Amino acid sequence: MGKVRLEFTVEPFTDGAPGPHVRAAVDAVTAAGLPADMGPFGTTADGPTPEAFDAVRALLAAAFDEGATRVSVQVTGLDRR
Repeated sequence: MGKVRLEFTVEPFTDGAPGPHVRAAVDAVTAAGLPADMGPFGTTADGPTPEAFDAVRALLAAAFDEGATRVSVQVTGLDRR
């Protein structure tokens, strides 16, 4: 199936102080086996498509369970065919 890159932001956003809703989403991605790179405005994670799709479901559930008001997710295919 290939690889994809996840890019996601979790709101509400507080610069320099990610709340529990942000940490929960990042933790869900790493628990799914993807290394997460948390940047100043969002988080990215690359991985095999099946694991990444599972990670999206997990990060959405975790973020909203911890108080997120909005989650934006972008998925980009990394393999050219």
